Amino acid sequence: MLDTLLLLAAGLLGGVINSIAGGGSFITFPALLLVGVPPIAANASNTFAACAGYISGTWALRSEITTPKTKLLILSLVSALAGGLGAYLLTQTNDQSFEAAIPWLLLFATLVFAFGSQLNRALQHWSQKNRRLGFAHLVLMQVLFIGVSIYGGFFNAGLGIIILSYLSLAGHTQINEMNGLKLLFSTTISLCAITLFLINDLIAWHQTLAVLVGTLIGGYLAGHLSKRLPQQHVRRAILVASIGITAYFFIAG
Repeated sequence: MLDTLLLLAAGLLGGVINSIAGGGSFITFPALLLVGVPPIAANASNTFAACAGYISGTWALRSEITTPKTKLLILSLVSALAGGLGAYLLTQTNDQSFEAAIPWLLLFATLVFAFGSQLNRALQHWSQKNRRLGFAHLVLMQVLFIGVSIYGGFFNAGLGIIILSYLSLAGHTQINEMNGLKLLFSTTISLCAITLFLINDLIAWHQTLAVLVGTLIGGYLAGHLSKRLPQQHVRRAILVASIGITAYFFIAG
């Protein structure tokens, strides 16, 4: 009973963080480990549980997304396929290798988010001076999006921060739309990954359902809250969360 209450509380807090800043999996993933779920199964279970928050948060922020529907459909399909590839790679990985990669992946995500705006301005400046560079920038954005999606299928924790980093590099500036897109792509990536996790019987159902209920409630409530928060405050919250999460995994490792 105590484990269930712990996981429910972790899910609620994780759902709120996922919708506002990203990184809520760093609450729910350690909680699953704490109650005895093995690392790879904990990651798969966390992906399943977090997806409820992604879906409810996307619905709450749907009016903020102004990207053309055709482009959204294509990106959603690409993210789903790449997320499935990432999940397949996870099923072929042992626990030791999986744990060793986590802090470095998070450090990369944190650095990209912290300096994404500067990098994007530089890329845009160079692309305006050279058409070839403009095309290279377009190709780079597509490759990065596929890489981000593979990462999300492989390891759900930190996915929101990495997607926000990508969106910043891709030229997005409105934090509310970025949050909506983050949740949408997190949903498509996770749904495809979950399919493979189900096939490989990696979901710890009792623990997962407790986290899922919390993320569903927290994600929906925070989706509405994030629209009323100043953009600067949200960006600061995202950066603080990413630094804290990265430091935690380096120390814990």
